[in-house]
Amino acid sequence: MPQQVSMGATLQCTFGMATSALVVLPVNRVLGEGPPAANIMDHIPMVNIMPFGMCNSPSNPTVAAATAAAMGVLTPMPCIPMTPSPWVAGAPTVLLGNQPSLDNVSKCMCNWGGVISIVNPATVNTMIP
Repeated sequence: MPQQVSMGATLQCTFGMATSALVVLPVNRVLGEGPPAANIMDHIPMVNIMPFGMCNSPSNPTVAAATAAAMGVLTPMPCIPMTPSPWVAGAPTVLLGNQPSLDNVSKCMCNWGGVISIVNPATVNTMIP
C-alpha cells in the first residue's frame, strides 16, 4: 500500500543532477506524522518543488542555448522546475483540502521532459489506499 507524502519528502527528476525536498504549506491543516501532509495540488515550481541542481534536458531553453553555444556539446544549466500540471494520480480515496492525497507512487511532469518522482515520502507509518 502506498505511503502518504509530507513536507520534507525527497524528490528526484529524471533530468536533474541532485535531489530536492518537497515543501508543503500548512493550508490544508492536515499533518502527516508531524509535518503538513501533501495533496496533488502541491506542484507549484519554486513554492512546492525546488530546483534539482543542474538540468540535462535538451528541451530546456537554457540548456539548448548553452549547448548551441558549446558547438553541440550538452551543457547542463541550473534547474528551474516547470510543473504546470498536478501530480498524477494521487489517492482519490483520501481527500486533503478537497483534492486527492499525494502518495509515494505519484509522478509530476516537467515541461522540459523530466519526470519527478518521490524517493522518500517523509512518512513511515501512514499508509493510504
